[in-house]
Amino acid sequence: MRKKISTSVFLLLCVFLSSYAQDDWGNYVIEKEKGIMSVTVNYKYMLGKPNYKNIVLVGKRTSKCFKNGMPNAEGLEEIYDYSDAVADIIVKSSKKNRLVGILTYQCTGFDVYYVKDTINLRNKIDSLYKNKFTDSKNYLVINRDKKWHYYKDVLYPKDVSDSFFMSQDLLSQLFLEGVDLTQKRKINHYFYFKKDKNREQFLEKIKTIDFKVDSLKFDENNDFPYELQIHREDELYPTFMAELTKVLKSLALSNVGYYDGWGID
Repeated sequence: MRKKISTSVFLLLCVFLSSYAQDDWGNYVIEKEKGIMSVTVNYKYMLGKPNYKNIVLVGKRTSKCFKNGMPNAEGLEEIYDYSDAVADIIVKSSKKNRLVGILTYQCTGFDVYYVKDTINLRNKIDSLYKNKFTDSKNYLVINRDKKWHYYKDVLYPKDVSDSFFMSQDLLSQLFLEGVDLTQKRKINHYFYFKKDKNREQFLEKIKTIDFKVDSLKFDENNDFPYELQIHREDELYPTFMAELTKVLKSLALSNVGYYDGWGID
């Protein structure tokens, strides 16, 4: 788990979300019909929602993106300029509003708002598109959603297990950098065991699922001194990685050890 997010993309994300720092924002990726989608969601609205019954979904497509569908640094700047302009319209038109999520999918960035009033909002956003964003494909959806179905069904993750989120930081970083998560690649996995015999028992079990051993080490300063690194080639589909880490965690635990996550070279 040693891979780092590119500085330019990371800084752009920090600047964009800095005005919402008091909220509980989180990011994850999930596979959809045409590829991977990145979801940034404000988790706090799962606990309590304002009485805003209209959803406003706005979006812009950019040609400046990686092959995996994630906009590159220039594409993100383009989308954030668009988002700022639309946000200004929404805030001025409907004082009672909340930005609750951001979607990035197939070179398109979407912002998801819930607002109390929508009077003239469609006309104002359409005018913005015609005056400033005629060179791109833009999206605008305004619907009644008094029970916040879109937030619960699309933005909030279906899987909230520890195994799902154990991989999400790295998967999100890789996706933001343009890595194709659907391609097979060497994935390293790290374990620590209480005794050598525990490690040997674990190795016997994983032989049946085609893992290869990279290193066996001993660190006397560690409470679990018997270290193990193994690898296998797999795709990085988020749901698959959640299931794989769940299995590896369980196997390590049953052999008096623990799973310390995965990484790529």
